[in-house]
Amino acid sequence: MNSIRLDGKRVLITGASRGIGADLADAFAGAGATLVLSGRDAEALSAQARKLQEQYGIRAAGVAADLSEPDAPARLAADAAAVFGGLDVLINNAGISHPQLVTDLTAAAFDEVLTVNLRAPALLAAEVGTAMAESGGGAIVTVASAAALRALPEHYAYCTSKAGLVMATRVLALELGPRGVRANSVCPTVVLTDMGRKVWGEAAKSAPMLARIPLGRFAVPAEVSATTLFLASDLAAMINGVEVPIDGGYGVS
Repeated sequence: MNSIRLDGKRVLITGASRGIGADLADAFAGAGATLVLSGRDAEALSAQARKLQEQYGIRAAGVAADLSEPDAPARLAADAAAVFGGLDVLINNAGISHPQLVTDLTAAAFDEVLTVNLRAPALLAAEVGTAMAESGGGAIVTVASAAALRALPEHYAYCTSKAGLVMATRVLALELGPRGVRANSVCPTVVLTDMGRKVWGEAAKSAPMLARIPLGRFAVPAEVSATTLFLASDLAAMINGVEVPIDGGYGVS
């Protein structure tokens, strides 16, 4: 990743304060990007922004947003753009999971997952992508999931939300590509964040999943960040409307 530079690019990362989002923030800061970090905890975001500024000598700021709120996507798009006078890159990363069997599914849990994982990022990307198109172009990278491409037990709402998000990203690529905005997705298998360990930490649950991954392991956050950074950069200038699996071969097993 040391050869990829985004100096001066203004980047919004959602879900930035922990897990994959925190690693993405570190990777993009290391590439020289100007960062707007978003999440629910304003204090944590401010501390994270200060740390990245000190470590990498970049500009960074936090903008708190609760993406479960109906008007949050439009408000975040406007607030994030106002910080540094616009956005060049959106990394749509925020997401949640409530593993449940279909037989145990509740409407409340389903609605929450669909709101945070699909409605909010899709509307945010539409808002930010439109502004990018009007100002000359940009790049959107959606952190989806291998669960968007292959079914998982106990992940009815999650699989549905991520599959919808992949298709939303394709439509963005189709409609906004002619106006200079690229939109792509990354689809990692289980990533060993705190949330990933919580859901997949038990050997009885992880063993069948690992058996379907030819490389025999789950992903780590840095592997998601490296691919996302590439797709956001000018090195990927001709890549638009694709889903990149980060799954160790899970999709071919």
